[in-house]
Amino acid sequence: MYVVLVYDISKNNNGQKRWSHVFKICKKYLSHIQNSVFEGEITKVQLTKLQQELKTYIDKQEDSVIIFKSRQEKWLNKEFWGREDDKTSFFL
Repeated sequence: MYVVLVYDISKNNNGQKRWSHVFKICKKYLSHIQNSVFEGEITKVQLTKLQQELKTYIDKQEDSVIIFKSRQEKWLNKEFWGREDDKTSFFL
């Protein structure tokens, strides 16, 4: 499946440290595309692992994680308004 993951980590209660952990975990499974936004192909098993790892660092009273799911990237219509960063441009 193809997912877009968006998160918002509060600055309260050691938020910067939690943000750092969440960022690193997301980067293991998905491509970083913009600030707190990741996207990519992921299996159901990988998504479950990602969710389990994030649970350790997400404060359910302070933070938010949203995952948008699609069968494949081709079913997702993506528009860029403004600067479009190509995070994969360094690949040959």
